[in-house]
Amino acid sequence: MKQEQFLDVATVEAARERWARALTLAPLPAEPVALEAAWGRTLADDVRAPGDVPVFDRSNVDGFAVRAQDTFGASERSPVRLRVLTGSQGAAGEAPAAAVGNGEAAPIATGARLPRGADAVVMVEETEIEGSAVVVTRPVAPGGRLSHAGSDVGRGETLFFAGTLLTARETGTLAACGIAEVPCTRRPRVAILSTGDELVLPGAPLALGQVHDANARLLADAVRELGGEPHLLGIAKDEPAHLRALLAKACEGYDAVLLSGGTSKGPGDLSTRLLAEVAEIVVHGVALKPGKPLCLAARQGRLWAVLPGFPASAAFTFHAFVAPVLLRLAGRAAPASARVRARLPRHMASEAGRMEFMLVNLVQGRAGLVAFPLGKGSGSVTTFARADGFFAVPAEVEQVEAGQEVEVTLLGRAVEPSDLVIVGSHCNGLERVLAWLARRGVTSKTLWVGSRGGVEAAREGACDAAPLHLFDAPSGAWNTPFAPPGTRLLAGYGRRQGLALRPGEEARFPGADTEGRLLGALRDPRRVLANRNLAAGTRALLDQALARAEVAPPPGWGTAYRSHTAVAAAIAQGRADYGVCLEAAARGAGLLWFPWREERYDLLVPEERWERPGLVALRAALTDPGVRELLRAEGLSA
Repeated sequence: MKQEQFLDVATVEAARERWARALTLAPLPAEPVALEAAWGRTLADDVRAPGDVPVFDRSNVDGFAVRAQDTFGASERSPVRLRVLTGSQGAAGEAPAAAVGNGEAAPIATGARLPRGADAVVMVEETEIEGSAVVVTRPVAPGGRLSHAGSDVGRGETLFFAGTLLTARETGTLAACGIAEVPCTRRPRVAILSTGDELVLPGAPLALGQVHDANARLLADAVRELGGEPHLLGIAKDEPAHLRALLAKACEGYDAVLLSGGTSKGPGDLSTRLLAEVAEIVVHGVALKPGKPLCLAARQGRLWAVLPGFPASAAFTFHAFVAPVLLRLAGRAAPASARVRARLPRHMASEAGRMEFMLVNLVQGRAGLVAFPLGKGSGSVTTFARADGFFAVPAEVEQVEAGQEVEVTLLGRAVEPSDLVIVGSHCNGLERVLAWLARRGVTSKTLWVGSRGGVEAAREGACDAAPLHLFDAPSGAWNTPFAPPGTRLLAGYGRRQGLALRPGEEARFPGADTEGRLLGALRDPRRVLANRNLAAGTRALLDQALARAEVAPPPGWGTAYRSHTAVAAAIAQGRADYGVCLEAAARGAGLLWFPWREERYDLLVPEERWERPGLVALRAALTDPGVRELLRAEGLSA
């Protein structure tokens, strides 16, 4: 029999394009999966936190809950004495002691709830007991050695976007948030069929001219690594009736079908010829080495492929052509690399005497990779899940200088796996925009560091966009005066900051309008404020309000809640009496909300990133009518 030749050898690019047009590449339908079975699965939808984590202000150490200002100036030579409150041991799970007042301290254990009045925790190692008093030998700052309610995860905050691969980090986060079931993309069911009289199963004795079937195991495990569900249909002999019977079986109930062997144009190779009876041959022969005999086909939009018989060629062509399609069906992203060098954007302190591992997010700056440290602390469940990697600080090093290069070990992720890197001020509305983009194949990485932190990231080109809401009082302009040279302002949307109070307490905050209520509260030493972190735009608004009130900082001014939801949680739980936050955060916590300031939430973009595909997609999304409707549904001025 005369050997046939390949009539149409396609380039790699052309082969992929032709095959993609013949396939249905959308992720497979979603199915509910219990959390205990969710490891290795891919989320089919966004997952948001049903509540705050932690649910209350909690201590990170064993020690004493105190008012930070009572410890200022303490030292071993000049210690501070505080009266110890009785009636509670401050154990985890125990109701807090009575409110901590001036000159008082309450025992507290790691993980225990902070009593009202306290805003910091002194470590037990930095104290001594003398009768009914505790002697403090080192001062502590407001917020020191504690985690605020909602500081890790806020109610309604997006934990993970659709397409997230669930590893132990993600499932631990979901468990910490009380989530027992998640929507996952159905695993692709992949039929695997080997062909050839020369093949026998591994472990069977070999006759002359026979080989063990390596491809079936190789392909099955490769499918499993990609989140698929392999189904081995066996070995087809070089006999048309036997192969036709197995191909008929493969036509039922599978999302993809892989054959190996029988792709060449020589006599006795039946796979491609018989495949044409049940599927459309899209490409037969690709200009690559190894793997030229590759055959790509489709049946009702489903993947069919005949891979070369040699294991090395089968593996190469699988990963080059089949793997990307299976990843799409499974809703998964590509795997990552190992270690990279990156530069720190700011000074980092470390505790001497112990090796410390710093979790970081990696973004591409003008001079190379930048490693943004994630500083939520050891009690955080989301930091590790969202980190790209970590670097080690030796025990003898007390600080790492800004600009220093470090070696980052990746946590199974690519250096810059996302199409968009967002660094700046958080907003639920922007999360909805990014979720909308994610459903259209645009991936994103977010670092919520506040408006001022975002401005610095944009200044050094370490992000695609930096959301901000900063008001310049002299000019009366939002955001524009804060744009560094080399950046452009991308118009976002309007939103409203408001005064949040507990229901039924509006009479305690009199005023002709919200401004009057807020200034009156700032002037009243009986009212405790839930304030924002120093880098937040909301903190800047409160700074200006305090100047108008013309008083000293009120109780609670030293608090530094990192998000709007954390502010709302503090008020709802009675640790504070009022604060400024977005309406969605206040309503989610069951609070009253009084509109105060209309503001602009825009995005700073480094000039050189303006035309990047991800940024172009974001720009288009912000003007899309459907997206604007999503923003209006969030209470934003789209």
